[in-house]
Amino acid sequence: MTTAQDLIAAADAHCAPTYHPLPVVVATAEGAWLRDVAGRRYLDLLAGYSALNFGHCHPRLVDAAKRQLERVTLTSRAFHHDRFAAFCTELAELCGMEMVLPVNSGAEAVESAVKTARKWGYRVKGVPGEMAKIVVAGGNFHGRTTTVISFSTDPEARADFGPYTPGFQIVPYGDLTAMRAALTENTVAVLLEPIQGESGVIVPPEGYLPGVRELTRERNVLFVADEIQSGLGRTGRTFACEHEGVVPDLYVLGKALGGGILPVSAVVGGADVLGVFRPGEHGSTFGGNPLACAVALEVIAMLRSGEFQERAALLGERLHRQLAGLLGTGTVTAVRGRGLWAGVDIAPRIGTGRQVSERLMDRGVLVKDTHGSTIRIAPPLMISEDDLDWALEQLRGVLGV
Repeated sequence: MTTAQDLIAAADAHCAPTYHPLPVVVATAEGAWLRDVAGRRYLDLLAGYSALNFGHCHPRLVDAAKRQLERVTLTSRAFHHDRFAAFCTELAELCGMEMVLPVNSGAEAVESAVKTARKWGYRVKGVPGEMAKIVVAGGNFHGRTTTVISFSTDPEARADFGPYTPGFQIVPYGDLTAMRAALTENTVAVLLEPIQGESGVIVPPEGYLPGVRELTRERNVLFVADEIQSGLGRTGRTFACEHEGVVPDLYVLGKALGGGILPVSAVVGGADVLGVFRPGEHGSTFGGNPLACAVALEVIAMLRSGEFQERAALLGERLHRQLAGLLGTGTVTAVRGRGLWAGVDIAPRIGTGRQVSERLMDRGVLVKDTHGSTIRIAPPLMISEDDLDWALEQLRGVLGV
C-alpha cells in the first residue's frame, strides 16, 4: 500500500520545489471537509486561497461540469460556441459592466488588465508611446509572471528573476497622499487589491478606496480592482469594493469563478475600455472555453441568489468576534479581515505561522501561513456554524487559551 510519506517523497523527487505544502495528502473532498489517503478527515480553512468559496465538489457545479463534458469542452476562440454569449453577458451583468475578456488563471487576468490599461492609455488618453505608467501598492500579490513580479515588493517573488518589466510605480498601501503624488500625465491605471490577501488579509483604512476612485477620476486614470481573492462573496459582498461603494473601471476576477473545478478568470469592464482591442491583439486558446463557461455560469447563478454573500457576512461576524477574543491573551498580536476571511498574527513565543499551521493540521484543521508569523483563515462560504466553532476551538487549543 502506498503511504502518504511515499507520495510526498515521490512529489518532492519529481516536482520543481516551488511550494512547501503541509505534509497531508488529500484523496477526497466534499463541502468543507477533506479526507487523506489514510482516511483521516480535515476541515478546510483555506478553500484553495478562495478558489473554493462554494466548497469542494458542490453538486450544482459538478453537475454543470458533467453535463458540459458530454457535449463539447473546447473550440478555441476561432469559433463561437453556445455557452460563450451567456457567460459574457451574465458575468458583465453581475459586475454592472458591459464587456468581458475571458482568460484562465488569475495571473493571466492581471497581465491582460495591464495590457488593457496600456492600450487604453495610448489609444484613448493619448499617452506618448512606451511612456505608460501603472501605479501599484507595496505588499501586493497579483501573481508570479515575469511582469507581475516586476512590481512585487516580496523578495522571494522577485529574487533571481530579473531583468524586470518597467512601467510601474509602487506606493505604500493605504496612503492616499503617496497615491496622489504618484499620478502623472502618463499614468494609465492604478492597480490595487481592495484587501491584500497574501500580505496577511490587510484591510485598507476607511476612505482609502473611495479616495483612490476620486483621484483616478480626476486624473483620467483607470482604477483596476484585483478581486481574484477578495471577490465573489468572500467578504460578505459580491465584491470587496462594494463595502465602500466603489465601482472600478475594471474588475480582475479568477479563483472562485471556476467553482474550484477548473481555472476560469476574466477582466470585466466598460466597452469604452475593453473595446480598445482589435482582433489578433490579444487572445487565449482556452479562455472562455465551453467547459469553463458552463461552470462559471452556474457560479454566477449561485451568486445572484445572494445566499453565499449573506452567509459570509453572518459567519464572518461570528469568526471575527471569536478571533477578537484572542487579543490580549499574549498569543496573537493582531487580527484583521472582513467576512469569512482573516489574517491572524501569531506571537513569537507561540511559534511561527508554519508551526501553528502544522499543529492545527495535527488537530484536523488545515490553514496556511504567510510572511512568517501570520496564518490565514478563509473557509468555504458554506461551512456550518458548528464546524467553524470547532475549528476555532482547535485554534484556541493550539494557542493554549
